[in-house]
Amino acid sequence: MSERSLTYDGGMHMANETTTLGDADAAGETARRAQPLGVEDRRAMIIGAVTPLLMEQGFGVTSKQLADAAGLAEGTIFRAFGDKQSLLRAVTERYLDPEPFREELSRIDRSLPLEVKVRTVIHLMRERFGSVFRLVAAVGPGERPEFPSHRAAFDRLVGDLLDDDREQLMWPPATVAHIIRLMTFASTLPRLNEDNALSLDDLTSIVLYGIAGTPASASTDQPIEEKS
Repeated sequence: MSERSLTYDGGMHMANETTTLGDADAAGETARRAQPLGVEDRRAMIIGAVTPLLMEQGFGVTSKQLADAAGLAEGTIFRAFGDKQSLLRAVTERYLDPEPFREELSRIDRSLPLEVKVRTVIHLMRERFGSVFRLVAAVGPGERPEFPSHRAAFDRLVGDLLDDDREQLMWPPATVAHIIRLMTFASTLPRLNEDNALSLDDLTSIVLYGIAGTPASASTDQPIEEKS
């Protein structure tokens, strides 16, 4: 066998080996991608996919619309949730889950100035109430879900956040947390604020200084950026 033939055969062998290894890698990647989702992962995927549709269309959406939004067959939806109402309840529960909101509250830096902390709490609370009101508007009066109370947890988290500022407060921190919740709830109700909506800065000033108090000279020198 000539030197050329040896070189050629060796190159072909190496090429075939590389191709075989490449095919094996591709097959392994395909196998990994083809692994079916677990039950909970599939349910979470479906919930995430159909939530925008529910917020837009309300509880009047059809099973076909839900399946199309998730990119799945209707039968797959039913196997995951049993029926449409069970899916809608699951979407509602996930949307109203208070845990992400609580985590955001717990991550606020206790060393921040009092005004910054109050402003951040009001901002997060308005977002929370706003999401609840959007859901109520989407599902309609005949399908309104139960809204479990999380007042005690909120008062505890915010009271703990403000505990280091106790000497600056006219009421105990837990009471201040209650005041913030009441003020924020009222300011987020759409019908109460159509013509005279209060800004985040307005609410912060009202909570901190009331309607006749005098703010600390340094507290209003610069506006505080709203947390995104």
